[in-house]
Amino acid sequence: MSETPPIINLDDVPADHRSGYVAIIGKPNVGKSTLLNALLGRKLAIVTPKPQTTRHRILGIRSDERAQIIFLDTPGIIKPRYRLQEAMMRDVAGAIRDADLLLFMADATRDRPDTFSLEHLGDRPALLVLNKMDLIRQEEALPLVKAYTELRSFEEVIPISALQGTNLDRLLEAIIARLPVGPPFYPRDMLSEHPERFFIAEIIREKIFQQYRDEIPYSTQVNIVTYQERPEGKDFIDAEIVVERDTQKAILIGKGGRALKRVGQAAREDIEAFLGKPVYLQLHVKVRADWRNTDTYLRAYGYQP
Repeated sequence: MSETPPIINLDDVPADHRSGYVAIIGKPNVGKSTLLNALLGRKLAIVTPKPQTTRHRILGIRSDERAQIIFLDTPGIIKPRYRLQEAMMRDVAGAIRDADLLLFMADATRDRPDTFSLEHLGDRPALLVLNKMDLIRQEEALPLVKAYTELRSFEEVIPISALQGTNLDRLLEAIIARLPVGPPFYPRDMLSEHPERFFIAEIIREKIFQQYRDEIPYSTQVNIVTYQERPEGKDFIDAEIVVERDTQKAILIGKGGRALKRVGQAAREDIEAFLGKPVYLQLHVKVRADWRNTDTYLRAYGYQP
């Protein structure tokens, strides 16, 4: 993450250095964000047990002397029901189009292939990454692998556990071997091109997903109104949480504001860990009726309807 234009020193880049974009693709809840965080060695994407947590294409950069891998974590592939989800699926399509290699993630515990998501890959080169192998015996996955490989050709099939970190070294080697030879696109110490405001908003949204049920998390948008860095004292962050109905606002705030206070406390702790400094976090809730289906709001919130 950097606010200044990147400066890349090419003097120490080996001639066989590889660089490229790798999109992580699959249905909701297969572990795409967990895998991104594991491969980067740092929590960049929010993770919850609920499906459709990821809304934006999240860019994470892993660099070493041999290669620079620019990962694109994408929303889970679904059939859109409203304008926000249509924008999310356009993000997925853009990631597939832009990537040098796809990681198609599948849940090893399922008994049949995800044919709907497969249809979105086109003829792009892809690895079949079979996740959640820690939950089954390896031989139990063989029928599922056979079913996938009969539907589409893959560069390689790699069983992993993103949660346990199993077989990630093999996955990285398979990725690097298939990237184009070329210099890095970003400085080696850069983790993402997203600004800090983006990740702060995502942390707050993660806490909403963790603490509320039913429709509340899916009806919520978080915007950072103000972020003031203070050399002396705590940084000041003012964030608004947008919902679609007054009833949702009441639930989000809770009796005496206690529910919203719990969100703020949990978010502040993670934001401080992410930034490495203390912050003062102020939250307030606004109602924007049907914002998920309103192009004006979607554009203002960073989506492309």
